[in-house]
Amino acid sequence: MSNELSIAHLILNASPVVQLVIGLLVFASLSSWTMIFDRMRVLRRAKRDADEFESRFWSGGDLAELYRQVERDGDDDSGMGAIFRAGFREFARLRGKGQIEPMDVVHGAQRSMRVALSREMDKLETHLSMLATVGSTSPYVGLFGTVWGIMNSFTALGNVKQATIALVAPGIAEALIATAIGLFAAIPAVVAYNRYSNDVERLNNRYDDFLEEFATILQRQVHG
Repeated sequence: MSNELSIAHLILNASPVVQLVIGLLVFASLSSWTMIFDRMRVLRRAKRDADEFESRFWSGGDLAELYRQVERDGDDDSGMGAIFRAGFREFARLRGKGQIEPMDVVHGAQRSMRVALSREMDKLETHLSMLATVGSTSPYVGLFGTVWGIMNSFTALGNVKQATIALVAPGIAEALIATAIGLFAAIPAVVAYNRYSNDVERLNNRYDDFLEEFATILQRQVHG
């Protein structure tokens, strides 16, 4: 009896619909874990790069020299470095024309930085919607497999004269496995989505604060 109720035995002997549901949930779980580790790596790197670039930016060095270093090294092609590059490049281009109002130069640099900020946020938010989808739909997919399995179990009772727990238990157990796997897929995805969404929002605030502070510095330069 214990062998018949083992998880592997129940899955292998489940109905095709329940097996399909379990397969989809396992695939969703593996995909979500891949995305979880990928976002963990990306967000950690984004935080580290932001700390390093802010340290270089606020060290008191010349901004033009910092821009040349960034362009030469190419190690700040994302995050705060990308926003700085976009803003300073546009600032230098517009200022070099000589016929543009000072505030128009600053506003042009701000627009370029806003575009760069939007691109950086798109990179950071990649796969978060997938985690949200897995977290919100997996329990319902698992519940569908459970309902289908239990329905088949009770349908089979119509062909016997005497119903017993031993007769119904395997079918119900295999059906409940679908719900368990659905929760197993959903819970990590929901936790990761909430955590990473908060991290992305905090990075967005840091980038936005840097953008405004940099724009203020550029404004002082054009008026100086």
